[in-house]
This record gives sequence, structure tokens and C-alpha cells, in this order.
Amino acid sequence: MNVWQPEAGETLLVRKPVTFATGAAPQVRGMRWFRDTERNDIQHELQGWPEGPSFTPRSAGNAVTRRFMRGAAKAAGGAVMATLGAAGGNIATPSSGDSGSDTPDSRADEVDDFPVMWAAPGTVGRTLPWQLDPGRADQKYWRTHLIVTDRRALVVELPYDEKNVEAVDDELLWQIPRAGIDAVELKNYRDGEDFTITFSDGSWCRLSCRSRRQLTRYLARVPELLSLTDLNARQGKTVQDCARESGMPDSVTPVITRNPCGHYNVDILPPNRLTSAFGASETSLVLDEEGCDIDPSDYHPEDF
Repeated sequence: MNVWQPEAGETLLVRKPVTFATGAAPQVRGMRWFRDTERNDIQHELQGWPEGPSFTPRSAGNAVTRRFMRGAAKAAGGAVMATLGAAGGNIATPSSGDSGSDTPDSRADEVDDFPVMWAAPGTVGRTLPWQLDPGRADQKYWRTHLIVTDRRALVVELPYDEKNVEAVDDELLWQIPRAGIDAVELKNYRDGEDFTITFSDGSWCRLSCRSRRQLTRYLARVPELLSLTDLNARQGKTVQDCARESGMPDSVTPVITRNPCGHYNVDILPPNRLTSAFGASETSLVLDEEGCDIDPSDYHPEDF
């Protein structure tokens, strides 16, 4: 088994599963396109890409009908859930640290069309690996992870077995130095899992990640990394105690950054918590000057 490792002096910041995003508006639900700057479909021009699905946006009338049917189904489902709840059923609903929006940022790119690649010939966007596309890579058996370090961003592919998610066998597919990334932007329509990466040549891609906040926090800018010696004694003890409890070996260094508000973000990524399903699962702390781990209800905006 091969687990990707940073080079000497390079710091792993975050690792999460990602794919190209998928349309959510009725006209483009379940669809995605690969475009040039004239909005032409370029998927057949992408070197080395296997054949994939071709989509056509639905008409407005068809989209309205589908939306009505989904609304009716949700209403019926809600009635069933209410009945089960009243009868004492143990009903759990998934929660997310991020939230979506019913208002699109761009009708042209989220309602009428849904490009996940926007790239002129010869630009970085066209070099992205086809394995990121759920329409080409079978998500039942394969995953793609985005890895971010203080030097670069990388995409690896690895087999996925829901009965053995601890098995990790990485193949490096693509990488770019941090200088090649110009901007990262969260896209909230509709489920709050999408984000875009704009490269220094103006091309961009739209990706989806269920843990996008943790991922984009380190992807959006190169953080100034601190060491334990930059903390006061109380803060250092809190970090060391947490690292020991999480099973972090001596070879792994906690990722420590200072927020503008004066709090400290600490992420600990023990190797034994790396899985094909969730990537690197971090133990996270936000410390104050007294070395106390701050409750999320007391976070400042910068702490997120």
C-alpha cells in the first residue's frame, strides 16, 4: 500500500475527498459541463480523457414539473417522519458544518448552465485529471482526494472499499505549486459543498467537498505556520496533551496558525485516522491566550 507523504520540510495541511461539482438547479440537476471561455463544450478536446456522459439542460416547463414532483415527495416524506417521531421513533437527520443557499451566485453558471471547468486552450484548467469526474470514475470503487501542503496542491486517486476504508493506496494524478492558484471562492448554491479554484492563468474549476471549510481554509492562502515554541507554556501543554490523546506520533507536527483576532488554530492529523472515505480526519482546537480550547459558540469569525 502506498500512502502519499510530503517531502522533507513540507507540511501536510489538509486532505479531503473531492470531485467535480454537480448541478442542483432543476434545469441542470445532476449535470456538469466542461467549457472554454466562449462557453463551448470542450470535453472531447481534453487529452487522455475517456468518453463520458453528454448532457442537455432541461426545458423550463420540464424543470417546473420535476420541481413540483420533488416537492410533493418531500411533503409526503415529512409527514411520515412526523408520524414516526410522534410514535417515539428514533429518527436522526444528517447535519453539516456548512449551509447552502437558495439564491444562485450566477444564473448563467448555476441555473442555465453548470460549468465545472472553464479553460482556454493551453491553460491549467485543462490539465485536471478525468478521475475527478463522477460521470467517468465509478465512485463505488474509486475516490479522489485533494491534498494541500504549504508548497502545493495535489490530486490523488485511490481504491474505495466501503468495508475496508482504512486501506489507502494512493496514485498521484496531478499537482500545482501554490503560486499557480490565484483565488478560492465558496459557492453556496444549493447544498453549501461547492467551491471554485481560479488558477493564475484565469482558468478555473468547480469542485465539491463535504468538508470544504477545512479544505479551503488552507487552500485559499498560504498560512504562516507556527511551532510549539511560538506558544506560551499553557498553550503548548494543551496542544501536547491533545496530540498525545489523539495518538499523534513524534514524526508528525501539529499545524498551528494564529488568527487575526489573537486566537490560535491547531489541527492534528494522526496517520491512523486517514481513510479512503474521509481523507485525513483532524483533531482541531482553537486556543485563547490562556491555553483553553474555546467552545465553538465563542468563536470569532476569523476562527472559522
